[in-house]
Amino acid sequence: MSISTRKSDKNRSRTGVVACGALAREVLALQEQFGADKYELKFLPAKLHNSPHEIPQAVDDALSEIATRCDNLLVGYGDCGTGGVLDVVVAKHGATRIQGAHCYEFYLGVAEFTAIHDEEPGTFYLTDFLVRQFDTLVYKPLGLDRHPELLNDYFGNYTRVLYLSQTTDPGLVETAKHAAHRLGLRFEHRHTGFGDLESAMKGAA
Repeated sequence: MSISTRKSDKNRSRTGVVACGALAREVLALQEQFGADKYELKFLPAKLHNSPHEIPQAVDDALSEIATRCDNLLVGYGDCGTGGVLDVVVAKHGATRIQGAHCYEFYLGVAEFTAIHDEEPGTFYLTDFLVRQFDTLVYKPLGLDRHPELLNDYFGNYTRVLYLSQTTDPGLVETAKHAAHRLGLRFEHRHTGFGDLESAMKGAA
């Protein structure tokens, strides 16, 4: 369906948001803040990051599903390793995407992320989601619970863990510190809030 066809229907005023499941808590919080009736949300499994070549098709299918019910379409992904293919899907549907290669970049803002990363390339990033899912998505999948001797193979070139927090939760900070200790890396913490995700959802609505 073309953009003009969607926008010609004056009875629709909602924004369709297709987002990574890793952003679900944040997107839901922003939906509540800006008005639940303004959005239709669809979350895709965070595990798609293990096979980023599958992300564009999954987003394409999701956008096709909600496009008939929404005026505007927002994609809550960075490029996420798709090599620009996701942007082809975004353009096909007349949608917009949050700028950045990944969520670390749009939480910090592109310019700030670039400066931080250039300063210390050996940085392993955590978000609220990744702190909560550290064992499930990082430690155990890499086999470090069974083969701790692999730690240097995976993280020998890293120098720090930088936790980018979206909420103010002392418990998550402590969990992130513990994760850094388990990886043998220096810990740093920076509170970002929702970053460009907030402005994108507000603007889309």
